[in-house]
Amino acid sequence: MFKKILIANRGEIACRVIKTARRMGIATVAVYSEADRHALHVQMADEAVPIGPAPANQSYIVIENILQAVRRTGADAVHPGYGFLSENKRFAEALEREGVVFIGPSASAIEAMGDKITSKKLAAEAGVSTVPGYMGLIEDADEAVRIASDIGYPVMIKASAGGGGKGMRIAWTDAETRDGFQSSKNEAASSFGDDRIFIEKFITQPRHIEIQVLGDTHGNCIHLNERECSIQRRNQKVIEEAPSPFLDAETRDAMGAQAIALAQAVDYSSAGTVEFIVDAERNFYFLEMNTRLQVEHPVTELITDVDLVEHMIRVAAGERLALGQDDIAIKGWALECRLYAEDPYRNFLPSIGRLTRYRPPAEIDGRVRNDTGVYEGGEISMHYDPMIAKLCTWGDTRETAIAEMRGALDAFEVEGIGHNLPFLSAVMDHARFVSGDMTTAFIAEEFSDGFSGVDLGEDDMQRIAAACVAMHRVAEIRRSRISGRMDNHERRVGSDWVVTLQGRRYDCRADADRSGTSVQVDGAALRVEGHWTPGDRLAVLSVNAAPLVLKVDKISGGFGIRYRGASLNVHVRTPRHAELAALMPDKPPPDTSRMLLCPMPGLVVKLDVGVGDEVQEGQPLCTVEAMKMENMLRAERKGIVSRINVSAGDSLAVDDVIMEFE
Repeated sequence: MFKKILIANRGEIACRVIKTARRMGIATVAVYSEADRHALHVQMADEAVPIGPAPANQSYIVIENILQAVRRTGADAVHPGYGFLSENKRFAEALEREGVVFIGPSASAIEAMGDKITSKKLAAEAGVSTVPGYMGLIEDADEAVRIASDIGYPVMIKASAGGGGKGMRIAWTDAETRDGFQSSKNEAASSFGDDRIFIEKFITQPRHIEIQVLGDTHGNCIHLNERECSIQRRNQKVIEEAPSPFLDAETRDAMGAQAIALAQAVDYSSAGTVEFIVDAERNFYFLEMNTRLQVEHPVTELITDVDLVEHMIRVAAGERLALGQDDIAIKGWALECRLYAEDPYRNFLPSIGRLTRYRPPAEIDGRVRNDTGVYEGGEISMHYDPMIAKLCTWGDTRETAIAEMRGALDAFEVEGIGHNLPFLSAVMDHARFVSGDMTTAFIAEEFSDGFSGVDLGEDDMQRIAAACVAMHRVAEIRRSRISGRMDNHERRVGSDWVVTLQGRRYDCRADADRSGTSVQVDGAALRVEGHWTPGDRLAVLSVNAAPLVLKVDKISGGFGIRYRGASLNVHVRTPRHAELAALMPDKPPPDTSRMLLCPMPGLVVKLDVGVGDEVQEGQPLCTVEAMKMENMLRAERKGIVSRINVSAGDSLAVDDVIMEFE
């Protein structure tokens, strides 16, 4: 067994590998860029080595930098995690020349399966059903348009060495193909150091289901059932689960058999994933094979009790698989929600900054798991993928796993950056998701106008109103007991309150005793119990014996409340104060209609227009890169550019004015 493993990665996956290596008694080495000097994986490892500047193409994907770290520390094996160099055959070959073990498949398997073009050809030869497409190299945008027209729209433009949604675009027209081809090439070159692109037919209304495989160097290969990854946004997975609510046993067995056949065709060893798209009739088509550990591997671990990282390490050390196919069962149900540093209220654009508050829910062995690579006070950088944690829950059934996830999301506290916790909560409560009726178009169809929060039902509104009255009463009593008051001026806390939220008014009356507060909300009797102290950001309560967990901010005259995807300003006032507040005028927002504002922190890649140019609605104006993704900003209406305030290469913050119009 290895004595020391270097993890050629960062963030949560580096931390994940360190945990298993530590349990196995193996020393670990972290590598870090200048931006990650104080990162969690650096703190967790036994040793840490700097490898270059913040951009990944100057640090984490520079093979020589990793090799120098290996030589410096004497590591005898390297785990690549996912992304970066995990599917780079030149990296595996370089390690072999150094006499260092690559904890992953052979270089030949990486070359065959990691390359999306080659893997599709091999899959077809192995009898695996594949999606129609053009598997040759595409030289330029004109050729891409010709190929897309021949295949028939819509098409998927994909990076050959890609993964994680990078270098991937769906095109429905020639114009979208032309734009998408160039953006995909740029992202692929930046993220993987390989700008090759291919095009395939995009199958509408598909489900994304993948099979986990595990092989050794002695010819053994098994599959560990499937994961459903259909909840995606911009081809990036958001929520995964195992098993799939859609597959039957016959389809599962057939997909597993094809996945094993494909792996054995290239003598695959280590953990890998064969991805399929599945249509409404359960016809499945090979999509690609990821020759690495997947982001969503925890849900497979939760339903099989198999530590995939441990088996990767043991296989790399030459051991035979300790498991046979008959040892693999499906135990219960598991879900994974990816916590992203992105603002769902700004069309999910990336967010960076300092985590002023980061309090995950308590982990419960086998039921609640949070794989993370950050900590409170840490910095979220613009240079890397926006995923900062993976929250996983397990239950005996899908319904109980969803219920566990709702509670875990309610208890997850994140402040200082934009994040997608409200959106994840909204999906968990969405009737279509709960029923299991979903495709990869779920988010586009159900949130076609973006995410602007959730409109809560009347029962939830009344429960929140009662809870806020109880909390406000506690705060008022505390204020009434402040020392240094004037003599003979005692402050009395009344019982009658008016609550306003989401444009609704509730007349309330509160009566408290030692165990809680009884609140009449428009005549409905509600009993509020639990713990909350003024200043706490999380209120763990129950209303009529049903749990209610609220994220709480103090605002003038009440509370900012976040609950199950809804963000509410809840005002609690005396009847007289409510009467006066209704007379106050609203302050109108500033007029920014003649400005192009930067919607996210990022780097200006290029400007497409100049001062004096007339632009049309939908015309590209500027491209901004953030967290390894290019974002093209387009004109919302016809106009003439009067001023440009930035240049290519400039770093921008949210709402910086890029250009102005007459």
